[in-house]
Amino acid sequence: MKRSEWSDKQLEELLRQLPNIQDHRNPRDIYQNLSLKKRNYRLLLPGIATAAVLVIILILAPKLMSGPQYSSDQAGKEQYTVDKKFSLSEKNKDLTKESKQDSTSKSTEKSIPKMSKLMVASTGLKTAVYDEEVGNGTVLTYWIPDPQAQILIPVSTIIHGHKDKSWLTLFTENMAGLTEKDWGLSDYYPVNATFKLDDKENSVVVDVPANNPYMQGETSVINFVNVIKKDVSSNSKVRKIKLSTNGQPGIQLGQYGEKKELNIETDKNHAYLFYIPVGKDIPLLAPSLNMFKDIKSALEAMKTGQPEIGLKASLNQAFQLKYTAIKDGTLFVTIDKNTKMEDNPNVIYSLEALLLTAKEFGVNMVKVENAPINQVGRFDLTKKIKVPVAPNLRNIQ
Repeated sequence: MKRSEWSDKQLEELLRQLPNIQDHRNPRDIYQNLSLKKRNYRLLLPGIATAAVLVIILILAPKLMSGPQYSSDQAGKEQYTVDKKFSLSEKNKDLTKESKQDSTSKSTEKSIPKMSKLMVASTGLKTAVYDEEVGNGTVLTYWIPDPQAQILIPVSTIIHGHKDKSWLTLFTENMAGLTEKDWGLSDYYPVNATFKLDDKENSVVVDVPANNPYMQGETSVINFVNVIKKDVSSNSKVRKIKLSTNGQPGIQLGQYGEKKELNIETDKNHAYLFYIPVGKDIPLLAPSLNMFKDIKSALEAMKTGQPEIGLKASLNQAFQLKYTAIKDGTLFVTIDKNTKMEDNPNVIYSLEALLLTAKEFGVNMVKVENAPINQVGRFDLTKKIKVPVAPNLRNIQ
């Protein structure tokens, strides 16, 4: 009901303007009329009550007579509802099982929440570290195993105000500040070891205690070796790691025997894919396990992912493209003409995966051509886009 637009004061003024009404009847006559109406009303009450009872009986009689049939029908309906819910529950379980194994772009799109264009533009949504954010800070990248210990995920942070310290000192000092479980990863840091720079031989010395946990089990050994190699190579130009136990050269690495040194080989030419931790909405961008001979092959791999190890496709229906060429350090890609691209998180993360993949192949800039829109989040698609400094920016304590 629409609220009256009249104010109390206006209504009061209107009532005052109404004509006066006077009743010229004798008060005794008014009282007699009221008494007569009251007696007549009392006489009518028993009749009204009787009629009401008859009406109720007529209404309820058919339902009372068909009571057993009605209960049976209702029970059938209830059983059908239960069966239907059970059936749907079983279907949902099957769908959930299929969705976990689905490496297609459709499942990837559903796993990432959509935002309005206004929200994307206002937040400058992105995941990686870019030049303009670093300033005088130091970027550190830690490689963290996923909960199944199948892959390593790079997580980066920016440390400000400690230019007097080496990258390795900052790296070891900030290990304890990582909150891996909050990011959906394994609780791996701080590593139970000491790290020291050997400037003379341009190497890093890694010393572990005698009872360290890294010599037990093949997975533990592999992760330990790969973690320290990637940690060192991602944060420096050092290409050799010296291993020791309680200050004595060498580490017993399970079935691999004793190792005194690790050489860091060039590890590039990977495709960046989506790793979506359980219970999280925002994907972490992770490199594929295998390397590719050229960027065209890597772009094709980004359309399928590696579902057997939990890596999903990073190029999907919202970001269909084809390789064009690499010229003067710039990767040129063309968006398929049938792509319905929107300014949403799904497209932003795909673009960042493309930028990180391009960096793997020595590319500095990426130019997206034939895009149906000019802006995706903070990225201007009409211009060349510089590749990130490092993937997966996170703040640490």
